[in-house]
Amino acid sequence: MKKLACVIATSLLLSSAVIAKEWTDVRLGVDSPYKPFEYKTPDGELTGFEIDLGNEVCKRANWNCTWVVQSWDGIIPGLLSRKYDAIFSSMSITDARKKKVLFSEPYYNTPSAWFAAADFKLDVADKTAFKKLRIGVQRGTVQDTHVTDNYASKNTIKRYNTSGDLLLDLEGGRLDMVLLDFPVGDSTLLIPEKKGAYAAVGDTFQLGEGMGVALRKRDKSLAATFNKVLAEIKADGTYEIIQAKYFSYSIKM
Repeated sequence: MKKLACVIATSLLLSSAVIAKEWTDVRLGVDSPYKPFEYKTPDGELTGFEIDLGNEVCKRANWNCTWVVQSWDGIIPGLLSRKYDAIFSSMSITDARKKKVLFSEPYYNTPSAWFAAADFKLDVADKTAFKKLRIGVQRGTVQDTHVTDNYASKNTIKRYNTSGDLLLDLEGGRLDMVLLDFPVGDSTLLIPEKKGAYAAVGDTFQLGEGMGVALRKRDKSLAATFNKVLAEIKADGTYEIIQAKYFSYSIKM
């Protein structure tokens, strides 16, 4: 009986150790470029809203963090295969993804918008007006799901691994329109350097439940720390300071 009690006690201690794992080194998976959320400066430094926000989380949590660049189509498999410990890269919280990963509380949300050449005209509020169009989206995003569910039967949907490739095809005339996070289109197409060549088509609209940090389902203590620290950053005004470097409007959740 005494031996059995020891085995049980040891098992409980091991369980507690797993539950209370102390994280000191955390690897953050990120898809880049995705301006203004994550992209590289001309000298190769990774920067952007989520990079600054993630670095602030790491500092307050006393983590040694490493950013790991991973293309979007492999970003969840990379997490599950332990290539990194968390995805901090504009991942929309969806029911389908909840079956694979554990999400933190949402930390931002942005509207989506259609973008096209400035002289392109379409009533995007009328789904029947979408016919024989070449529509571009980034593969595996909520925008991809939206156009696939609503417009695939009468249009050609072209999917891209990066928003950069998608924008190149729009600018090359190989797409009629694209569906993007509004800040991405705003910061890449609606800029003075492009001299009014592109425009947002119709009103912006919301997709999904907001963006959260994605983690392996077993890493509940890591998720709890992300939630705690992100709540502190939102409460003390630091979130607004970081946000103001990249946006003229609020994306806070």
